[in-house]
Amino acid sequence: MGSKKRSSESSSDDEIMEESEDLILTSDDDDSGDEQEEPKSITPKPKKKSLETKEDVAEPSPAAPVSVKPMERRKKRKQMDKERHKTEEKKVKVPKVQANTDAAVASSSSSKPVFHISVFNDLASVGSSIREAATETLVTELRDVQKEYNLVDKKGAADGGGGDGSQLEAEKKDGLDNCASSLRYAIRRLIRGVSSSRECARQGFALGLTVVLKTISDIKLDALMKLIMDILEVNSSMKGQEAKDYLLGRLFAYGAVARSGRVAEEWISNNDTPCVKQFTSLVIALASKKRYLREPAVSLILDLAEKLPVVALSSHVVEAPGMMEWFKHAMEVGNPEALLLALKLREKISSDSDIFGGLLPKPFGPDKMFTAEHLNSLVPCFKESTFCQPRIHSLWPVLINVLLPDTLAQEEDVTSSSSSSKKHKKSRKSSSSEEEVVKNLRCFCEIVIEGSLLLSSHDRKNLAFSIVLLLLPRLPASCIQIVFSHKLVHCLMDILSTQSAWLYKSAQCFLKEIADWVKNDDDRRIAVVVALQKHSNGRFDCITRTRTVKDLVGEFNSESGCMVFVQNLVSMFVDEGAASEEPSDQSQTTDDNSDMGSIEDRDSALMGDQDSLKSWVIDSLPRVIKDLTLDMEAKFRVRKEILKFLAIQGLFSASLGCEVTSFELQEKFKWPKLATSIALRRLCIEQLQLLLANTQKGEASSSLKGVDSPSPLSISEPNDLGLYFMRFLSTLCNIPSISIFRPLNEEDGKAFKKLQEMETHLSQEVKNAGRRKDADKLHALRYLLIQLLLQVLLRPEEFSEAAFQLVICCQKLYPSPDFLESGEDAVMDDSETAEPELFDVLVDALLSLLPQSSPPLRLAVEQVFKHCCNDITEAGLLRMLQVIRKDLKPARHQAADSDDEDDDDEEGDFLNIEESEDDDEDEVEETVDSDDSADDSEVAARIKAAASKELADNSDDSDSGMDDDAMFRMDSYLVKIFKEKKNQLAGGETAKSQLVSFKLRVLSLLEIYLHENPGK
Repeated sequence: MGSKKRSSESSSDDEIMEESEDLILTSDDDDSGDEQEEPKSITPKPKKKSLETKEDVAEPSPAAPVSVKPMERRKKRKQMDKERHKTEEKKVKVPKVQANTDAAVASSSSSKPVFHISVFNDLASVGSSIREAATETLVTELRDVQKEYNLVDKKGAADGGGGDGSQLEAEKKDGLDNCASSLRYAIRRLIRGVSSSRECARQGFALGLTVVLKTISDIKLDALMKLIMDILEVNSSMKGQEAKDYLLGRLFAYGAVARSGRVAEEWISNNDTPCVKQFTSLVIALASKKRYLREPAVSLILDLAEKLPVVALSSHVVEAPGMMEWFKHAMEVGNPEALLLALKLREKISSDSDIFGGLLPKPFGPDKMFTAEHLNSLVPCFKESTFCQPRIHSLWPVLINVLLPDTLAQEEDVTSSSSSSKKHKKSRKSSSSEEEVVKNLRCFCEIVIEGSLLLSSHDRKNLAFSIVLLLLPRLPASCIQIVFSHKLVHCLMDILSTQSAWLYKSAQCFLKEIADWVKNDDDRRIAVVVALQKHSNGRFDCITRTRTVKDLVGEFNSESGCMVFVQNLVSMFVDEGAASEEPSDQSQTTDDNSDMGSIEDRDSALMGDQDSLKSWVIDSLPRVIKDLTLDMEAKFRVRKEILKFLAIQGLFSASLGCEVTSFELQEKFKWPKLATSIALRRLCIEQLQLLLANTQKGEASSSLKGVDSPSPLSISEPNDLGLYFMRFLSTLCNIPSISIFRPLNEEDGKAFKKLQEMETHLSQEVKNAGRRKDADKLHALRYLLIQLLLQVLLRPEEFSEAAFQLVICCQKLYPSPDFLESGEDAVMDDSETAEPELFDVLVDALLSLLPQSSPPLRLAVEQVFKHCCNDITEAGLLRMLQVIRKDLKPARHQAADSDDEDDDDEEGDFLNIEESEDDDEDEVEETVDSDDSADDSEVAARIKAAASKELADNSDDSDSGMDDDAMFRMDSYLVKIFKEKKNQLAGGETAKSQLVSFKLRVLSLLEIYLHENPGK
């Protein structure tokens, strides 16, 4: 090519042929430059005529003056090639196999080894198996040719090239004097082939060159290195792509030399050989030309270092020309490849050499390598390592191996699974090393990840995430909090909060990798959840619009994992340092005026953040065991720990300090130094109610169905969470330094005490219950008392009256002479002492709890109603139906005459349900908006007569107050209720919507009744 340096002697026919072949090999502008086409013109034939034709085609070139420019010579050669191809196309096409067959026939007659140059076609194939087969064929034939050549004393008399092999390529002054002509041609052809970008030519020709060098020892390395430089030399006249192909060709050629093992063999045979220094110097010089060549060039030197002994590394590789300058300027220009090479060579040499400059500390050690001063000096190298993204630079795995050795994670696993005595012995030996590792890791994260990469470009932020993922397999669970720092979590939240962010998909992949990493390790999962929520003030999922934390919390499947997680959440709630006070890193987009607020504003914001985190802790605790599949005893132990925390933080406060020790329970209880807000206490009580309700629901679903089966003690002991809560509550109430978080008025205090006493009494009755049915009824009543007790604390001055009424009903059902001392609590008349009427009073008490009750309290009411509905009389049922039937919608136009009033009375009584004159119903009636009355007076008038007649005819039927038609007419009222419920969901709470909710709750009770009494 015109890009090559040639002497005046290059006008010979053989050199013109070589240059034409080189042009065909490296030209990307014309199809004639492919390796696929070249064998058609230069495949050796048994006859000499083809070579003469080739020489004749190339004849005009020697006549050209030496002063012709390289570009003109290139154009002329292209034109000659095109003319030659046109001439060949006019002839009868002969397959390549025919050419090889002719050569084989000729060779068989001469009984000499044959080299088929058509094998080069397969070296560029996409299929790896084809390339490997071609390489094997190439090496076999060249080895036989060279063996035959070595047997002949006369130079060039026989080279095995098919009879006229000497004419395949003329003699060259390339230093390959001991090689057959076919071998010399193949080497030059292989060197040119590694510069081709066609298909897989680089890989195939580099593989062929590697195996040829490894197999045939007659090739001199110094001559080969000079030949690579001559053939693949880059000069200023080359275009960008052409220069790039030549540089990559040299890289692949050097790689073939290094991996063939010939350099190491030369040094082993002669320790004074300059080939090691020469090769290293050439590779370093190549790496200095382009940035993208540096990392693969270092990998070639490291491949060579693996084959050389330590003596050769320190005396030849490290001292090669150009190496010292490379290390010296690495920190100034930011050369991560030089740092990588220094670290890897330092592993082999194990001595402190001055040649590494300031890249490595002296004496070398992790404690000195990861100091703040040294890491700051290496920051330019770290930042420039993003050049190879999306692939991560080879420097980082090596650096992390120094920072976190594999033995650290293994020691932690062995320590956690070993016995206590072995654990203490091991901890004494490794405590100092572990402390040193933690110190180095903290400094590395602060300087490199947080201080350099996260505060820089998007590529470097992405690199920070990749480095964290590299740290994870070696990272002990105790060090997760160091890596998942405040700045890392906030950077992650900033990216995930906007789907259009550059690194959004990268952040999503990062979270997915984290989730896979913690999948089978509860300690890791706990540490990650705590870090994410601690640095986001409990709002990671909310800010990122993901379910990351929620899904992680729902993956616990062992009792030990749940217990450790609960303990960590309790520590987050109690410790004042749970909410981070660091400013949010908004990826350098924060407002400069954000620090101008007053101290009071910042304090209030901090308190809000703390409450946000604490509210997440309270809300997450019951979710831990929501989908947990454990046996009853294990689940009870986890629930017990959660219950103690909710009760302590929600119901009580300490008057002396923040810690109280209970000698009876043998436990120490802690409160936050700052007083817990009323909102958080209410949330604790609500979650406590929900925990008890879920426990009751689980017990109900797993209970036995036999009515007359004996009562198992397992209902109340030992896994009865309600019983444990009441005993725990009683114990804490008796500790002088602990008190209820809010003072109760006289009525609420009395109700609180009576509910405690009645629950204790019913607990004793459970032990004496002979049948399962009686035990279930007592169990339901106890849980209703517990829920009502919590409701009294949650909403003071609202449930004391209902509590007294329920306690009296329980006393009548299960009398105790020592329970009620004063007669003022017995508010029922003598006429109410009959048992059927007692259950009607109980129904009234249950209905009075429904309007303003919480979901757990409603569940407790439904459970009591379920076990008592068989004893409810017709009057009680009619009272429930009356609540549902109440429209409470007066006519829009009130008529003055008495006829309309009679019609209204008859309309209200059309189902033969007499309206009660109780005061509470009148009050409910007054709360309904009169503007929303339905204009259904005409419909009611039409129904009135028929309904009255039907009810009169069925008056003797004692089983029911309504027949089927009347029940169908009741459906119209149910439709109205559900329509109003739908409107309630769309709008706000009104008096009418509250009444609709109350009706729906009563309907739920009626559904339970119909389910328990299908025949009525």
